[in-house]
Amino acid sequence: MANVTDLQSKYSKLAQEYSKLRAQNQVLKKAVVDEQTASCSLKDELKQKEQSLRKVEQEMDSLSFRNQQLTKRVELLQEELLLSESKSKKSKVSLETQSVFDEDLQKKIQENERLHIQFYEADEQYRRQEAQLRARLDQLEKESEQHQAVVDALNRKYTDAIEKLQNDKAHLEVKAQTLEREAKDCRIRTEECQQQLRKYQSEVSSQLKHSSSVIQEKVPFNDTQLSDYNSLNVPLHNRRHQLKARDMVAQALGFVQNLVSALLNFHSYMEQRVHIYPLDSSIEAISPVNLKFSQYLHENASYLRPLEEHLLQLHHSITEDGITALETLAKLQDFSRSFSSYSSFLQKILPYQLQSLEEECEVSLCTTALASKNRQLQKDMKKLTAVFQKLKSYVALLALPSVCSDAMCKSSANTVFTQMSACLHGLQDAATELSQHYSQKASLEQDLPTVTQKFRTTNECLLSSLASLTNSCGKMATFFSNNLDFLALCPGYSPRGGFLNPRQADSMMENKRRAATYMSTIRKVRSESVPYREALANRHVLTSSTESREGLMQQVAQSQEKISRLEQEKEHWLLEAQLGQVRLQKEIQRIAQLEAQITTGCPAESHSATDDPDPMCADAPEPGQDTSLIGMLTVTPCSESVCIHAADQESREHLIKHHYMSRVSELTTQLQMCDSKAVHFHAECRAVAKRLAMAEKCRETLTEELKLAHQNITRLQDELSTTKRSYEDQLSMMSDHLCSMNDTLSKQRDEIDTLKLASKGNSKKNKSR
Repeated sequence: MANVTDLQSKYSKLAQEYSKLRAQNQVLKKAVVDEQTASCSLKDELKQKEQSLRKVEQEMDSLSFRNQQLTKRVELLQEELLLSESKSKKSKVSLETQSVFDEDLQKKIQENERLHIQFYEADEQYRRQEAQLRARLDQLEKESEQHQAVVDALNRKYTDAIEKLQNDKAHLEVKAQTLEREAKDCRIRTEECQQQLRKYQSEVSSQLKHSSSVIQEKVPFNDTQLSDYNSLNVPLHNRRHQLKARDMVAQALGFVQNLVSALLNFHSYMEQRVHIYPLDSSIEAISPVNLKFSQYLHENASYLRPLEEHLLQLHHSITEDGITALETLAKLQDFSRSFSSYSSFLQKILPYQLQSLEEECEVSLCTTALASKNRQLQKDMKKLTAVFQKLKSYVALLALPSVCSDAMCKSSANTVFTQMSACLHGLQDAATELSQHYSQKASLEQDLPTVTQKFRTTNECLLSSLASLTNSCGKMATFFSNNLDFLALCPGYSPRGGFLNPRQADSMMENKRRAATYMSTIRKVRSESVPYREALANRHVLTSSTESREGLMQQVAQSQEKISRLEQEKEHWLLEAQLGQVRLQKEIQRIAQLEAQITTGCPAESHSATDDPDPMCADAPEPGQDTSLIGMLTVTPCSESVCIHAADQESREHLIKHHYMSRVSELTTQLQMCDSKAVHFHAECRAVAKRLAMAEKCRETLTEELKLAHQNITRLQDELSTTKRSYEDQLSMMSDHLCSMNDTLSKQRDEIDTLKLASKGNSKKNKSR
């Protein structure tokens, strides 16, 4: 139930995060729409500018035409001036007026040239700005299309992830319901077990009273006074100690399995990294040191898998009715040998690993910070190998058989377990330092220019394996330190006083088990054996029948249904035939009576009897039904039901008896069908149990997939945050650019307005002239 509540809380958090992401997505959509509207407004402004440019061009044409007229006018005036100079001398007044006209004309010419230059510069600047704005508009449209595509892709990804999570949630809810039903069944079973326990306690108490009375009355002597005789008795068995020892070994097995999987991943990803960096084996050959190092790393499973297998064998060797001590754990020596072989494997690969790190330092792209991290990793690997060497020696000491006395055994075991607990804490510290330094190294390697995506993925996998290694080492150290008192305990086994060696106690318990099995085999009744020839002859039949059991069961069920349906039809038609026979007999009797009446000379009566039916027969009842607990019989009364005689009664009793017999046979067939269905349901239950085991495995895979989904969600959130930041930066840059564009457009409007005013003033002056 705790897992279900955790899943519900996680799903609520996911829903909240999804709502946040959805709101952020709406904001991004709104920003894109605003940008599109701004681009549309810029297009409109561009169109307006083009229209104003056309107007200015038209005014320019008019000004040029006016300028041409003015030039022609000036030429005419110059000709007149030349003519006037050739003439006679004029008065001083005419000379002054001519000079005034010349000055005015010169000013107009200079002003016209200045206007031409300003108009040409404004036109060129406007064209340049128009080209820049058009290029910027095209770029913004492309960026908006790209942003829209990114937003659509993110929406698709998020919808797919949400649908997947909703499906997982539905599956988990169904599993939670099944687990609740199983919990209810377990409660019912516990109640039944408690009732059985009370029953057994009452029986044991009665047997105890009986056995105590028998011992008091029948035992002739007591052998507890002499130690020699007392040592031959079966020792007391500490069942609680055995159960706790088995539980602790099971927990240690889980921790070792996690440690083995973490080490396997670490060595495998290290081998993959050696083939990628500093030289890629797919492009060029790697160095001989790295080649040898990768070959050794490829053999890691042959050293790590025996650790898990031998500890599993040790767990299976600890039984509830045995005696668990360091002297009786023979499988611990196999675990010690496999651990020592893995420790020697670490020593074998250590020089190659150090040399590989040295080669990474010699690469041209290696910085000083990266080289210092490589030296720290060299120290960490040396420390990790040394800690495994210490653990190897302590495990070997625990696997040695004890030859000391009780006090020496207790003190030495206590010391070894204490030192082993400290060594496990040292292993956790070494793994933690290795993980930290490698994460720093991976962050530095991300900035290298030659880093590929495959190299980044390998580094991430290495970091995850180191994190799992640190976690498993921490759990092992905590578990060992918490249970140090129980591990250092050296329990004594004594038969009513004194002390026995655990080996002697174990041998006595083994003799006890052998005696119990011997007595059970003596008392067991032998079953009747089948002759060898008959068994050999029936062997093929039995194997074929067991293989086709389910198919035969289905065929039998179908055939039984068909048989029952056909028997029902058969009984129905038999009843119809019997009723027809009864009607035929009655008709024959009636015809015989009529013939007798005709022979006696009563035609009128016979005519009346044949023509006019009996009034009692006219009021005859409708067809009735005879019901009972077994079945229902339909009785159709005939015209002679008023005057029933003895033959009709006998035929009716015969029909009822036959109907009841048919119902009994039908019920027997139904019982047989129920038996066959029960056998079929039993087979289905076994199949459902297998499906349940498969569903448990599927649940484990789904939990792993859920973890991967969580990791993907975190990665997508990071990507969304980065894209959001980039969008915000781009929006700020676009807003700044729009502000600058607005400023330039306002300046252009001002210049165009000034030009218009100047042109209008010139036109007015020309008109006034």
